[in-house]
Amino acid sequence: MPHRSLVAPFSDTELEAIRADFPALGLKVRGQNLAYLDNAATTQKPAAVIEAEAAFYRTQNANVHRGVHYLSQIATELFEDARETVRRFLNAKSRREIVFTKGCTESINLVAHSWGAKFLKPGDEIVLSQLEHHSNIVPWQLIAERTGAVLRVWDIDENCDLMQGGLDELLSERTKIVALTHIANGTGTINPIKQVIAQCHAAGAKVLIDGAQAAARTPLDMQLIDADFYALSAHKLYGPTGVGVLYVRESVLEQMPPYQGGGDMIRTVSFDRTTYNDLPYRFEAGTPNVAGVVAFRQAIEYVQRIGLDRIFAHEKELTDFAVQSLNAEPDVKTIGNPKNRAGIVAFLIECAHPHDVATILDSIGVAVRSGHHCNMPLMKRLGINGTTRASFGVYNTKTEVERLIEGLKKVREIFQ
Repeated sequence: MPHRSLVAPFSDTELEAIRADFPALGLKVRGQNLAYLDNAATTQKPAAVIEAEAAFYRTQNANVHRGVHYLSQIATELFEDARETVRRFLNAKSRREIVFTKGCTESINLVAHSWGAKFLKPGDEIVLSQLEHHSNIVPWQLIAERTGAVLRVWDIDENCDLMQGGLDELLSERTKIVALTHIANGTGTINPIKQVIAQCHAAGAKVLIDGAQAAARTPLDMQLIDADFYALSAHKLYGPTGVGVLYVRESVLEQMPPYQGGGDMIRTVSFDRTTYNDLPYRFEAGTPNVAGVVAFRQAIEYVQRIGLDRIFAHEKELTDFAVQSLNAEPDVKTIGNPKNRAGIVAFLIECAHPHDVATILDSIGVAVRSGHHCNMPLMKRLGINGTTRASFGVYNTKTEVERLIEGLKKVREIFQ
């Protein structure tokens, strides 16, 4: 993998061609060209993804795995080809380690309520961090209530990096699992997950990584980082909504009981006893979002053609420019200064509430997110109620960042 500092940025011609792949970027919002800076919430979709989903419903629609007719065979082949694409994308050892879910949230819930319900006992400890999204907090609270396990929290420093040495103080023989975001959606902090995983494994703890923000902007290698569980969502990776992936190390997945019951996760059913399907199908009860999975394959292949290192380099250039531009504004405060930051910048402006800032920016066609970003514990830790957040994708430009900065002048005109 080339060093990111040596990766060439997109030329103007390349970026223009990328932007042409995304129909939504041609929209007019309030009479202005759309500047979409809300990619941490969800990304826009390239035409190839949209067409793949439409084509499935036009000519390939059938349920998978359970039919012998032509359409079912085609649908099954497309579905399993997508699983193989995901396996290669994550460099997992086996397709058996790739479980399709409806999103990152369901993936984490699956681990908490399958692995957690079986292996957590009263007094066991679950370690989370202050940077976590609610979807990597609430499932663990629910399973802790059921099992008697205890949550412990890894604090952050003034830069919104994980507190150095904080994990040393938390890990013990009681620690059973550490659940940590790869890239924090509220601050853009990139956590050193490989080192964290090695330390946790040395202490005998399992590790779940929330990769929702990482999958679209950094290469992933499950055999290199050695996570036990890794969760991601398609819709943050230029794919459809309603599709997620849970990677689980096969030796761990084999020990886990089914998460839900229904069709396709069974081998035999009687009123006396049910036997379960092979991996990974015993964790995929019911009819999946076949069209979404098929389209997700196109999204993965799209970012791979461009190159995740080049996407990261492009977003870093935009992020550095945005941070510099925002910090040059005397009444603006950016939130956090992590050592390694992905394409996410949160900020406050003295004269206006984040919701008002986002509303005024929307009036000039600039789409940002405002509020707590499903990070209420983080906001409490920082002593604030929320932020305005700009987050970047493969198709964003410096001109759009400049429009964001220009929009803050309108905020001042209204509120000062």
